[in-house]
Amino acid sequence: MGRLGALLNLSGRVAVVTGGSRGLGMQIAEALGEFGAQVVLISRKVADLDEAKDRMSANGAKVHAVAANLADHGAIAALADDIGARFGRVDILVNNAGTTWGAPAEDHPLDVWTKVIDLNVTSLFLLSQAMARNFFLPQRKGAIINVASVEGLQAHHPALPGTVAYNTAKGAVVNLTRALAAEWGPKGIRVNAIAPGYFPSRMTAGTLAQWEERLIDNTPLGKLGGPDDLKGVALLLASDAGGHISGQTIVVDGGAAII
Repeated sequence: MGRLGALLNLSGRVAVVTGGSRGLGMQIAEALGEFGAQVVLISRKVADLDEAKDRMSANGAKVHAVAANLADHGAIAALADDIGARFGRVDILVNNAGTTWGAPAEDHPLDVWTKVIDLNVTSLFLLSQAMARNFFLPQRKGAIINVASVEGLQAHHPALPGTVAYNTAKGAVVNLTRALAAEWGPKGIRVNAIAPGYFPSRMTAGTLAQWEERLIDNTPLGKLGGPDDLKGVALLLASDAGGHISGQTIVVDGGAAII
């Protein structure tokens, strides 16, 4: 193993990935597991977790599944305690769990606004806080990767169904990433974000059913995100290869945001 291989090696580290049983979270979890991390998948649905665990285990990864509802803010501290008791340490946290809702801004329901903000921002902060207290601060080392979105960096196109709460939440994730990176950097904790563009997933299925061709036409690389397109950047940000990167949001969208 050369110098770069050693920097990318995650052997001996524990990575917690929320929303890790499918979609973008699963893709990131696969990358971390392939490079040696012991991966703890967190999701609400046991069936999805079991399927993801079997898939990753079949490829040689060390993977564990923990069913938890991150929308229950009161349970997050206990979840961090339980992970500590079971695995002894956490080195990497990937905050991927999230939700969206489509509605015109003038008609957006308040209860759904609150749900989107709570899961995408508040739960993300509370879990990051708990992991920092329990693991990263005592260790004086840790890496947090927040999954934001290009929707948090630009206005939503008016031709597409409105997602004002999601846009607002992901914009908050971008600046929360900066704020935590600035405050926790002197304590050895790196905090970064990935801002994906459109990838096929359950969350984007409705939009893509109607707008996929137009979205591809507006992407310089001429395609949607694929099943491997987040792996490299996630591995970089999680590993010592990205040891001097903090407070950054890296866009992975085939160039769509630049035009």
